Amino acid sequence: MCRLFGLSAAPHRVRASFWLLDAPDSLAQQSHREPDGTGLGTFAEDGTPLVEKQPLAAYEDAEFAQEAKHRYSATFVAHIRFATTGELLPQNTHPFAQDGRVFAHNGVVEDLPKLEAELGSDLARVHGDTDSERVFTLVTRHIGRSGGDVTAGITAAARWLADNVPIYALNILLTTPGELWALRYPDTHDLLFLERRAGGPSGGRHLQHASTPGRIRARSEHLSERPAVVVASEQMDEDPGWTPLKSGELLHVGRDLAVTRQVIVDHPPRYPIRLEDLNARAAASQTEK
Repeated sequence: MCRLFGLSAAPHRVRASFWLLDAPDSLAQQSHREPDGTGLGTFAEDGTPLVEKQPLAAYEDAEFAQEAKHRYSATFVAHIRFATTGELLPQNTHPFAQDGRVFAHNGVVEDLPKLEAELGSDLARVHGDTDSERVFTLVTRHIGRSGGDVTAGITAAARWLADNVPIYALNILLTTPGELWALRYPDTHDLLFLERRAGGPSGGRHLQHASTPGRIRARSEHLSERPAVVVASEQMDEDPGWTPLKSGELLHVGRDLAVTRQVIVDHPPRYPIRLEDLNARAAASQTEK
C-alpha cells in the first residue's frame, strides 16, 4: 500500500533528511512490488510549498528516489505511491499542492464522474488522473467555503465522500507551513501518530525513523533538542508512544505542536468497497507491504 509520513516541528524550522527508496540490492526487497512514485513536500521560509516528486518509470527515476534529500521546513510530507488510477506521470504523483497547502493520500475512492460533477468549476484545478488529486480539490473547495478553516473543510469533504461515493480507504495528510492534519477513514489501513519529546524517549537522541521494508527513512539531528509530532502509516521506531487513530478521526497539530483529535465521520462509508471488489492493479496497490 502507499506509504504516508508527516512530521511537524512547528514553530521551528528544522533540517531533516529523507530517503524515499532503498537501492534494490536485497532479496527481501526483490520479493515486493516496486513503488510507482515518490514525493516529498516541504515549505520555503516564505511559506511557499516545495514539492519534489517523480514517477518511477525508469532507472534514472529510481536514482532520484534513492538520493538523500536534506531539507529545512517546519512541516514535512513524504509519500510512496503504489498506483491505483492514472499513468506513471509527475501530475499523478503525490504530494499535491493547492492554495499553499500540501496533500497526500493512501486509499481508493471510486465513481470519479460523480466526484467531478460535485467539483464543478473547481475541476479546472485538477491536472492528473488520480482519485487523490480530486479528493484534495474537494477538500480545497470546502476550505474555501468555510472561510479558510482547514478543519471544517476536511470535515465537510470527508462527510460528502463517505455519503456519496464508494470508498475503500481515505487516509490523508495535509500540511501548511506551520500546521498538519491527518485523517484515517475508515479502519482499512493503519495511521498512527507520535508526540515525540525532544531527544526521544531516552533524551538526547536525534530522530531516526524507517518503515519496515525500508521504503521511507527519515533523520533529523535537530530533533535531539526539539519536540515534534510524527504521523505515519506504520510504526517507525520502538518508541512506546505511537498511537493509532480511530476510524473517522482527524488529528490536528497546531503551530505550537498542540495536538487535538476528533471523530469527524462517525459511520461507515455508505458505499464500502471490499478488497475483492477492486481491480487487480488497485488491489495490489492496497495490499503491498
